[in-house]
Amino acid sequence: MNILQALFFPPEQPGGVSSMVPYIGERFRKIGWEMELFSLPKRIRNKGHEAIQFKTFDWHPYAGNAIVDKYIQTYKDYIWWAKLRLSGQKYDLIHAHHPIAALAMKHVFPDIPVLMTVHSSYERELILNGKIKEGGPEHRFLTSIYRELENATDRIMTVSKSFSQYIGTYLQEPERTEIIPNGYDEKRFKPVPHENEVTQLVTVCRLVPAKGLDVLLRACAELRKRNSKFVLHIIGDGPIREELEKLSQNLGIYDDTIFYGYMLHPEELLPFFDVFVLPSRAEAFGSVFAEAALCLLALVGTDVGGIAEQIEDGANGLLVPSEDPVALANALETVINDPLFRYEMARAGLNKAKKTYSLNRVINELKRIYVSFRDETEAGPETERQET
Repeated sequence: MNILQALFFPPEQPGGVSSMVPYIGERFRKIGWEMELFSLPKRIRNKGHEAIQFKTFDWHPYAGNAIVDKYIQTYKDYIWWAKLRLSGQKYDLIHAHHPIAALAMKHVFPDIPVLMTVHSSYERELILNGKIKEGGPEHRFLTSIYRELENATDRIMTVSKSFSQYIGTYLQEPERTEIIPNGYDEKRFKPVPHENEVTQLVTVCRLVPAKGLDVLLRACAELRKRNSKFVLHIIGDGPIREELEKLSQNLGIYDDTIFYGYMLHPEELLPFFDVFVLPSRAEAFGSVFAEAALCLLALVGTDVGGIAEQIEDGANGLLVPSEDPVALANALETVINDPLFRYEMARAGLNKAKKTYSLNRVINELKRIYVSFRDETEAGPETERQET
């Protein structure tokens, strides 16, 4: 089969979709499938001018809101770029990994099956980051996109039960959504035996309010009051980095905290730490938890979304309520003070990640779905002839 994997961000972006899809393409090519990656370069801005019309709702009443206008323009730009770069190409199937990519590909290739994996919720991220208000026009526009995706694409998939339930509230047939958790190539992750005299805590994420790093810093300040010894490593960059650095100074833990900024391959550094912690306020899946588990780190996360589906509290990690720095400090104090318990959880986390989040599992599940669409396409003309 000849399949196009349509991303939004270029595949060199770290984390999430981009840390998985290129490896999916590589595995499929090894078994003789043709698989191409496509994305919208950041330099493509305001190139598209095609009129946009949705079939399930009218977007024009939402025009004039900056986020809506940018979304529509990006959709136009994606169509423009796809027509420019993919004109004349033939694919058996297109698998999109972003709503804009899915809608644009169906617009450009209306006769080709388009599958859509919804990896995250843009509207929830915007609400948590204080960019839009829940129930406001931008929120209503973005949640209306789910129904449009259901109408336009041939199959909707997502990455966790909790996120399937979330988007299901906006779909007419939520039971048709298929759940395929993310998978990772184990060869990328290489646990390194080490003995750290002081427990090394690490987090990897974009520095935005939705990730709850302010809660993490307050929890670490509580640890410092209890005389717990640790170093906190924050890998990633984003709009609130300066704010977080100032908060760490005000809390008296700046000397215990290292801000690394952006890093392309954090998995190369992760194995040298002891505990991965991320108190997200929402996560559709939380890819970095699986990646940290494959690096043999103990996991501490919040009881939200896909994180709660990855971590069984007390078995392969610890779960705490969101927005609770004291509960987070208690969990971190436990793994700091009990290295044996920490190691046992890390080992359990590694075993679960290998079994549940194997890239081989994802390949097999996607192959089943891809082949089913090929079989339907090939059976179509024959079925019509028989009926005639």
